[in-house]
Amino acid sequence: MKNGKFVLRLLMVLTVFLVANIIFAFIAFHITSWIYSWLGKHPHGFWQQFNTVIAVFVLFACSAAIIFLLGLKKQRNYWDTIVDAIGRIAKGDFSVQLDLKSDEDNDHFGQLISGINNMAVELGELERMRQEFISNVSHEIQSPLTSINGFAKALKNIDLSEDKRHHYLEIIEMESHRLSKISDNLLKLTSLESQHYPFEPKLYRLDKQLRNVVLSLEPNWLEKNIDMDIQLKHLSFIADEDLMNQVWMNLLSNSIKFTPHAGKIRLTMTSQHDTVTVVITDNGIGLTEEQQKHIFERFYKADQSRVATNGGSGLGLSIVKKILDMHHGSITVESKLAEHTTFTITLPLQS
Repeated sequence: MKNGKFVLRLLMVLTVFLVANIIFAFIAFHITSWIYSWLGKHPHGFWQQFNTVIAVFVLFACSAAIIFLLGLKKQRNYWDTIVDAIGRIAKGDFSVQLDLKSDEDNDHFGQLISGINNMAVELGELERMRQEFISNVSHEIQSPLTSINGFAKALKNIDLSEDKRHHYLEIIEMESHRLSKISDNLLKLTSLESQHYPFEPKLYRLDKQLRNVVLSLEPNWLEKNIDMDIQLKHLSFIADEDLMNQVWMNLLSNSIKFTPHAGKIRLTMTSQHDTVTVVITDNGIGLTEEQQKHIFERFYKADQSRVATNGGSGLGLSIVKKILDMHHGSITVESKLAEHTTFTITLPLQS
């Protein structure tokens, strides 16, 4: 396709060149004839041909010079526009979009323009995400700080009963723990996204890891009398054991958190030729279709009414998604409000 376009352009250039030379020859012939008439001298043979050729070259050179100067001016305007756009981007104005006509596929200049436009769009999106991230962090930190400050002031009341004093201290302790969890998760997520986090895959037993996580969370699900249905098969695979442990801890903790008293959680594992699939299903509060679209976004909390009770930061599932991306795995959610939620995790089996 590109070779065809190149040949077509070459033919067009040759055609224009030939037509231009014919026109120049016609004009040169008439100019030289007029000069001969004006001078009263009419050379013949070689000198007549020579003078005509010289006139053609002069006309061609003048036309080329005019075209070059016009093109140079246009090119200077293009470069001034590009330099101005880069300067605006450097100052933080990412609304820049160059509207300069060019062929992006075959023209390096067009590729440059397209690259600058794409860069402006990407930087604008990053800036939007940065501002949103700062806003979310500020909001998440402000909430527990406000509670801590309010109840700390309330404790100064000397007439406060011992029961209320103890209750206020428990709230301060809970909010402090929540603040600490937000900070830890932020550091964890930032570290993972920096691509400098130590990634140390090794061969280990996945079924054993899942059983250990369930056992470590036993006090949580026993307290709510949750029925844990576990169906695992003996399987070893290569991954970062510590990071994957956090994935299972976050997912199972969420399932326990949002499953009602005497509910049920089902944990299954199956393997195919080159992948392993872990499915976690609970009969908890469920998610709407809109909530399912945003569940893996940072700071997104589907159950806003229970944030204070559960101490959620909205970062747990973002961390899960990032860790699975690092392992070239995937996670999907399927849910029905007030009925069930199912997380399906698929990971590659590496030999």
